[in-house]
Amino acid sequence: MQLMDVLATSGNEAAVRSYILHQARKFCKDIKVDKFGNLIIHKKGKKGTTVMLVAHMDEIGLIIKSVSNLGIMRVAPIGGIDPIACINNKVLIPTKNKERIRGIVTTVAMSDGEEMEEIPLMSDLIIDTGLNKKELKKLGVEIGTFLEFEQQSCYLGSKKYIMGKAADDRVGCHILLELIKKCQKYDTDIYFVFTVQEEVGLYGAKTSVYNINPEWALAIDVTSANDIGEDWHEGTQCLGKGPTLTIMDAELIGNPCLNNNIRNLAKKKNVPLQLEVTEAGTTDALDISLSKGGIPTTVLGVPIRNLHSGISIVHTDDVNNAIKILSELLKSPPKICL
Repeated sequence: MQLMDVLATSGNEAAVRSYILHQARKFCKDIKVDKFGNLIIHKKGKKGTTVMLVAHMDEIGLIIKSVSNLGIMRVAPIGGIDPIACINNKVLIPTKNKERIRGIVTTVAMSDGEEMEEIPLMSDLIIDTGLNKKELKKLGVEIGTFLEFEQQSCYLGSKKYIMGKAADDRVGCHILLELIKKCQKYDTDIYFVFTVQEEVGLYGAKTSVYNINPEWALAIDVTSANDIGEDWHEGTQCLGKGPTLTIMDAELIGNPCLNNNIRNLAKKKNVPLQLEVTEAGTTDALDISLSKGGIPTTVLGVPIRNLHSGISIVHTDDVNNAIKILSELLKSPPKICL
């Protein structure tokens, strides 16, 4: 849960990169940060297939685009986030003193005690810190300052359910860290890549792959659960029912050969696996698959509730089962067929 609590919006990933680097260097020595900010950890193999596993470090957030004389700030989104999901959230705002001040996301109507008659737009959101423009300026808070949601991760009623911010994609980062620990004795040559700026355009994945020549790649990410609602019993991405394997998303068709290998392995090891077909969203896998003349790529995900909001819910069984599948896959990686 500590990984989820680290503050690191797209373009501002230094804190989470430092956290991951500190954890990973206990197990791997071949570690570098490329010019774009991606963290690349190489577990050298004695022989066999070279593979690439990717998870993105960044999270959604807000950025200041104007400050009134009263100190009321207007904001722009970093990544895809629904304005409704922002309202009444607390945000942390960094200052030049390396401290953070708190603000509240609200609207003019809500601040004035009026009923909101229309669904608010991002342009309706304001940040109230109780400080005026002059006071904020003294602290170094200005246009371009990143704002991060303040949420402390914790268990819900059951300790199998964790809530917190940045599950997208600190869940994937946690999975990669666990695999780094487990895969030290494997012969497989593995690149564990923690990318930047996924939420704003998959940019880190595009640059990270240039110096890696994998035979195949996997993006480890999260996906939106669909197990609550009138037809919840027909959900295909349910919490506690296993990780999800992407057959198709809005822009990527998962490599069929790699998908079949993962499905067969999950069945052999009796690990639950859910299949995902969606017309919304995509992941780092897209840009990786189109690099270096084409790299066979797919996505193994973990379903979460409240995706792209200030606070999400994840099931620990899904995380642990994703680690089981991937650990077995890396132990004896398949050769990819066309």
